[in-house]
Amino acid sequence: MKKFLALLMAATLMMAVLAGCGGTNNGGSNAGNTNNTTANNTADSGAADSTGDTAALSGTVNTDGSTSMKDVMGVLTETYRDVQPDVPRNHSGAGSGAGTGAGLAGTVDIGLSSRALKPEEEEKGAVGHTVALDGVAIVVNPANGVEDLTVEQIAQIFTGEITNWSELGGEDAAIAVLGREDGSGTRSAFEEIVGVDGACKYTNEYSSTGDVIGNVASNPNAIGYASLSAVDDTVKAVKVGGIECSEATIKDGSYEIQRPFLMVTLEGAELSAAAEDFLRYATSADVAEYIAAAGAVAP
Repeated sequence: MKKFLALLMAATLMMAVLAGCGGTNNGGSNAGNTNNTTANNTADSGAADSTGDTAALSGTVNTDGSTSMKDVMGVLTETYRDVQPDVPRNHSGAGSGAGTGAGLAGTVDIGLSSRALKPEEEEKGAVGHTVALDGVAIVVNPANGVEDLTVEQIAQIFTGEITNWSELGGEDAAIAVLGREDGSGTRSAFEEIVGVDGACKYTNEYSSTGDVIGNVASNPNAIGYASLSAVDDTVKAVKVGGIECSEATIKDGSYEIQRPFLMVTLEGAELSAAAEDFLRYATSADVAEYIAAAGAVAP
């Protein structure tokens, strides 16, 4: 009998222990479920926050100005579409002077200038936002044997003091001096940097960088200037003072003939939300690789 009672008590004790273990397991499972729910809620909250980081915008961003900024604007417009797909962007290439004027007049959201702002433009309230840096390459026909020119020699060519390639170690041929039309940012930047502002004697003037490139490519005696981003293998960029026009020499400042690419706004004028966001995007560090892909240099 005593043996039976002892066995009964042992069995009862075992059942209690098992019940206790079962309770612990259930409690552990519930605790685990609670933790999972908390984690899921946190993850959901984080996803919502991430989605809300970039609010969807609408409206059109209108820009006008430098034709030299065509490639840069093209890549910025294309990549911005991934950020704000519902914000169309219209761009016209009327030249830096016209673009800056349009930005000041408010006829476009953002003007585009491929030269530093002039004092009189800044006095009117123009504000320049640097998007990229660009070298103004001095281009000749690939058949031309001249490889290197000093800034002084370039000035003498464009002002008519040097008129024959033989004076520079080239062939005995008259130099055809090609350039952009008055008001072009490329022309303004080139003439100001070289010190020949208003003193150039052009054989022909053109309304776009592409026209300058094309005519230098077709004339073995021609010389012109163009944005580094526009230079292709149909022309040859000569060294200036022994320095090649390249991304590296523009960035380190060793190439002398360089300029900024600017987005121009009017001081104190409020931009639309879409225009403000596009300006922020274009001047951010996030676009450096796109600027490089367009042939320019991130500032």
